[in-house]
Amino acid sequence: MPNALSSIAVPSHLDSMLALLVDRDDESRGKYAEVLRASSWMVEQAADGREALAKAISLRPGIVITEARLPGISGIDLCSLLRHDSVTAGTPIVMITGDALPADLTRAHAAGADVVLVKPCLPDRLAAEIRRVLSQSQEVRQRAREARNAVAEQLLRAEDVLGRSRTINRKYNLKLTHKRGDTMTPPIMPPSLLCPACDRALTYQRSHVGGVSIRHQEQWDYFSCGAGCGTFQYRVRTRKLRKVL
Repeated sequence: MPNALSSIAVPSHLDSMLALLVDRDDESRGKYAEVLRASSWMVEQAADGREALAKAISLRPGIVITEARLPGISGIDLCSLLRHDSVTAGTPIVMITGDALPADLTRAHAAGADVVLVKPCLPDRLAAEIRRVLSQSQEVRQRAREARNAVAEQLLRAEDVLGRSRTINRKYNLKLTHKRGDTMTPPIMPPSLLCPACDRALTYQRSHVGGVSIRHQEQWDYFSCGAGCGTFQYRVRTRKLRKVL
């Protein structure tokens, strides 16, 4: 395999030539680890988020390269936890993800990743991004993260507002499509009932459908007794029969 990282130099503000490589896939970890070692990096590996968090805090690597989808703790959560720990707050983080939607990339940046790469990510591309991020000072990376976070927060707020708007519209549309009133063909077939006074079979007359929406509708069925005992109302939800006239 070509030595894709051979030209990477670690700036003086980074004391560690240790790279923490996090991926649940053994083959992917092995591919990136081989290239890193060829450039004199020591490589520590982790297959899940919890293991990666423990190693990052205890070993203090010079850079963390992590997949987004990890068992235990996701790469997004791992990134956020590292950014909120004083030991790893300034550690460069490269995240590799298979989720290419703008919202997914926004969340990765908002969690604190310095670089977000979308799969398939070849070693040469990873090498170029590592060179770039390591060439920046911690202050520059911090300012860049703060700028990305501000944009990400705006986008996530906008996404939340749109989501709530869609929910309101769905509820409003459900209310509009819900037909209320009397009918002889109700959604639920009226049962066969006996008169509670004389035990004769009651005669079905009509139904009334109501409620706030089609998902939360109510149905009342009305019956009469041929022996003159009166008119009765049957509430479908409670299955209770009562005399109304």
